[in-house]
Amino acid sequence: MRVLIVDDEKHVREGIKILAAWEQFGIEEIFEAENGEEAIHSIQKYKPEIIFSDMKMPKMDGTQLLEWIKENHPKSKTIVVTGYDDYHYMRKAIHFGSSDYLLKPIDPEILNHTLEKTVHEWKHEEAERKRKETSSQLINEMKPVYRDRKLTQLLSSDMFESTLYEEFGFHQSRTYKVAVMRINGNTIESFQGDRDLTYFTLLNVINEMVMEMECGIGFRNLSNKGQIVMIFWDKFELIENLLKKIYRTLKNAMNISCPIALGRSVNDRSKLIESYHDARQILLNRNILDDREYRVYLCDNFEARDLKSLIAYSSHLELAIQAGEIGAFEDLIIQIENDFTDKNYLSVRQLLHFENEYMVISNKWFKHYNISGKVSDDIEARVDLFFEQNGTFQLDPYKKRIRREISIFLKKVKKNAQQKSSNIIYDIVKYLQENFDRDVKLQEISDQFYISREYISRKFKQEFNVNISDYIVKIRMDKAKSLLKNSQLKIYEIATMIGYQDDKYFRKVFKKVVGVTPNEYREGIGQ
Repeated sequence: MRVLIVDDEKHVREGIKILAAWEQFGIEEIFEAENGEEAIHSIQKYKPEIIFSDMKMPKMDGTQLLEWIKENHPKSKTIVVTGYDDYHYMRKAIHFGSSDYLLKPIDPEILNHTLEKTVHEWKHEEAERKRKETSSQLINEMKPVYRDRKLTQLLSSDMFESTLYEEFGFHQSRTYKVAVMRINGNTIESFQGDRDLTYFTLLNVINEMVMEMECGIGFRNLSNKGQIVMIFWDKFELIENLLKKIYRTLKNAMNISCPIALGRSVNDRSKLIESYHDARQILLNRNILDDREYRVYLCDNFEARDLKSLIAYSSHLELAIQAGEIGAFEDLIIQIENDFTDKNYLSVRQLLHFENEYMVISNKWFKHYNISGKVSDDIEARVDLFFEQNGTFQLDPYKKRIRREISIFLKKVKKNAQQKSSNIIYDIVKYLQENFDRDVKLQEISDQFYISREYISRKFKQEFNVNISDYIVKIRMDKAKSLLKNSQLKIYEIATMIGYQDDKYFRKVFKKVVGVTPNEYREGIGQ
């Protein structure tokens, strides 16, 4: 594997090179660049799998570089490294698909943990890419897949092969419109999870109805998971009713809700991609809280709103986590809900953005508290669970899921804190056992372990049902009983050895605790 480190400060690049355990993660080549422009040349030449990038750089900054990487080298994984700890840069990193976000000065442990996770993600995605390529090759000669591949290419290219007309009945026209149908996880589950069977069945229904009117063709968009695309070239005045008929047929026959959006007219085949992007944006911005009979969306009812950011609530979330109780989140959850569903409007785009930020924030806190587990990064699968069969989003169950996840997280935090607290108390016990022969004050213990005297007293009593001074006396008396077995030792010598300068006081304490005097105890041993 290859890594590229992009930073205008040489000592930062050198630091990353020194601190990372490259060989451990199978990284054989490391390249450097001082700015975004230099980085692009290196990426094109060496094609690194992992890219570390600063955000503030001359010529081309990190934001521009991340955008270029997303468009031109999407297989690589990026890790943002910056000294600017604010949510603006984190949002940019999230938007352009960065795997993680590191702050300067770089912590070696965090760096290597992030590198390990990123390498694992890249290998997993690469394996998935190879699996898909193999699968695609195996079925490439099947006519439906051949059709889907050729029409997917047509969607984003102005290269038109005349054989398309002969093979699929595609008509050349002066005007086109593109519609997009969304296929979610619930729909695929209706076909026992068989994705290919899902598309095959739906496209049979769609193309039977579309081709009957001789006005278009439908195909599976191989460039975007979860989409069926329809290209129309005639009878535009009938398309809205046709799409409603398709929606109703699938709903009645298979009890599935597949929302459809229709893009605007374009006057050239080379502009099909523009109509497609229209339809896709309409789907992303549709109101999923809206209960309607037909989930067919047109340009004239398209509404795009600015995205609300969950990261803007970071400080409030941190305070709620510090409180440690789910009740501390209740008002905050209501506040976020009101903000994100203003006027009973919630778009798919907003929901996916929320889930993306929720995943980043959650995994950050899992890492902060060293808790195993993470929020799934399959955002669409998490969201699909909460769509009813009629396509309406179930907001209340969704909020319950969020509350449940937060509650489980807080319980894990509390459990870890209790274990840590218990470990500290046992460390204190060990300290007392090692220093029983001198007068150990509570303040000394507090200074040694960096916790308050009140906390030590309370937790010690809870753990051992005895206060610290009595516990020290017990240690001393146990030690005294052991020393009394040696008949050569004088009583005053034993008293001094266990921390008592006054042997009379020692005798008094020993009798009170043990029930007999030291001499009587020694005589009892000898009998």
